[in-house]
Formats: sequence, structure tokens, C-alpha cells
Amino acid sequence: MNGNDKEIEEIKRKKLEKMLQGFKKGGGEKMTARIVVPVVEERGLNARLSEHFGRAPYFAVIDLDENGSISSQRTVSNISEHFGGTGRPPDRILQLRPTVLITYGMGPRALGIFQNARVAVLRANANTVEGVVAAYNNDELEELTEGCHHARHR
Repeated sequence: MNGNDKEIEEIKRKKLEKMLQGFKKGGGEKMTARIVVPVVEERGLNARLSEHFGRAPYFAVIDLDENGSISSQRTVSNISEHFGGTGRPPDRILQLRPTVLITYGMGPRALGIFQNARVAVLRANANTVEGVVAAYNNDELEELTEGCHHARHR
């Protein structure tokens, strides 16, 4: 990575950090949030997280009010090209209008799409929707800063 690339990455990092601060629960005005979590089953808050967001059969969509309480929840099917539908998974997820995506990992291209769309991408630290929403509310999740580079990414 040359000097210009490092400078660009630092600018991106600072912009994302500032954006993430807006979603933090501590200090200042609290905000509502729409959290999207890739899951393997339709079990509401008890749904287990998928190992990789793009190949998840479902996405849990959780709306939080200003107090961090769940105001609504639903599960939607993954209708992207990975499951016989159309469109890339990030584009389909952006149609849900998330402010936060909580996942174990994703490819670098998808991560860049979410960052450019100003969606906070946070690393999951629990295996159920209920667990990651509680971790989000307790400010225990870290930003996902690097995409995974394993097979199956195009």
C-alpha cells in the first residue's frame, strides 16, 4: 500500500468512526436504529446467526426505538442471486434501509458497499439475534474493518 492509499484508508476510517459514534448509545442524543442480521432460520430473536451474511437464507430486521427497546421485528428471505433471485446480497439488504448490519464476516467488496452507503457494519459476538441486539445496546460490538478473503467471493 503506497502513501496515497494509506491516506485514503485513514480518511475512510475516520469518516466511518464518526458515523459509528452517531449510533453509539452513550453520550449525546440517542437515535433509533434498524439492525439487519443474517440468520439461518425464522425464529425471531431466537434465530441463530448465519456464518456468512451473503449466504444466509434469511435476514432478521430489528427496529430499535430511542431507548434501545425493540419496536418491531421481522424476518425476510434472502432473495439475492445466491438463492436463485436477482441482485447482489448487499444491494438487496440496502433495500431494507438498515442503519446497522451485524454479522460474523463478509467479503471486502460487500463491506465497501455498506461503508459507502453509511451503514455501520459491526462484528457479531453472540450466536442469536437476541444476543447481538443486547450486545449492540450495551455498546459491546466492534466495527468490522476488513472483509474476509476466503473462497466463494466473486
